[in-house]
Amino acid sequence: MTDKADIPASWPSVSVVIPAMNEAKNLPHVFARLPDGLHEVIVVDGRSDDDTCAVARRLRPDARIITQNRSGKGNALACGFAVATGQIIVMLDADGSADPGEIPVFVRALLAGADFAKGSRFAPGGGSSDLTRLRTWGNRVLMVMVNRAYATSYTDLCYGFNVFWRRHLPVLRLDSTTPSRDGAERLWGDGFEIETLIAIRVTVARLAVAEVPSFEHSRIHGASNLTAFSDGLRVLRTIFAERRARHAAMRPPHDFSNPGLLEEFASFQAPGSREAE
Repeated sequence: MTDKADIPASWPSVSVVIPAMNEAKNLPHVFARLPDGLHEVIVVDGRSDDDTCAVARRLRPDARIITQNRSGKGNALACGFAVATGQIIVMLDADGSADPGEIPVFVRALLAGADFAKGSRFAPGGGSSDLTRLRTWGNRVLMVMVNRAYATSYTDLCYGFNVFWRRHLPVLRLDSTTPSRDGAERLWGDGFEIETLIAIRVTVARLAVAEVPSFEHSRIHGASNLTAFSDGLRVLRTIFAERRARHAAMRPPHDFSNPGLLEEFASFQAPGSREAE
């Protein structure tokens, strides 16, 4: 791990958003590595049935603890982003896989001119002790698809350690207010596809992206909620849905005189609409 570095008082204010569900055993390790000088730490609880909230309050009395309104990592992040007040927002996992000591490196990338600092395990200097062959292969295939579709050159698509200026939140178009109607419904981006969704929307908005080498460690305690196959399919669907939504938005009005296009558009469930799980 990197040496723990502080956030200088002269830097912009930094909010760290940590989605957490049943991470009571991991939070002590994550909190111990957080830099000093942060503006705020926001823990978004996924309705944990362990002592996640109690541990967070004990270790960090100044932490803001909120409960997400739907389910999934993406929804937790959206809820945390909505209440963040720092000029810079950090996306940080609660399982100990990402090193909070790297946060200043990401912030420096923003201070150097980037709008969005995207962590990469495959950039020179990055790495992982947690990736399986299946996850590595899936990430690379999906990354190639995004790079070809959007003329980008990402080296890592599905990594959750990212830092960006809060002023760019509108670009992400994440819904943090619509409640779940029985816990069985999600919106696009509510799950682990959130990293892909953000990367695509940042690209479409033409924000300046800087990849930051990062090392992913193995989860310290417990098992991941990520399922490689089903979550990989959600990422794949997100790539196609975002692409189709972009094309639909670019079509001139007279294109819809074509009955086939009208039928296609009517059957398309745009990102941001409800998706029954």
